[in-house]
Amino acid sequence: MSDEREPRHGAADEGDGTAAVSRPSGKRSARRARSGSTSADTGSIATIDRTSLKKDKTAGKAKREGSGNPFKRLIKFLREVIAELRKVIWPNRKQMVTYTSVVLVFVVFMVAFISGLDVAFVKGVDWLFG
Repeated sequence: MSDEREPRHGAADEGDGTAAVSRPSGKRSARRARSGSTSADTGSIATIDRTSLKKDKTAGKAKREGSGNPFKRLIKFLREVIAELRKVIWPNRKQMVTYTSVVLVFVVFMVAFISGLDVAFVKGVDWLFG
């Protein structure tokens, strides 16, 4: 990770030509900083060259057939998994307590709601056919 700091969106110059800067603190901020541009999307559409796509697929199949050792592939896979997990922005303790509380309250509410519907339908069926 580099120590480069990108200016915030809408940051005004402070008079000496330097803009106020901030360090990315989350996924969206980091993605915006990596893009290297603070300007709006131009709306351009990417196109796919289908001939090169077919060549890439056939080259990939030949390459996969030639890589034999499953242990090397497993080790490579595990290294890639670890590398991806290092990129994850993990929640801190306060966030985890908050998220867990929200989920538990929602589950209790839904259990009560569905139980109430079940009781109402049972009483309705008993009244209708009883």
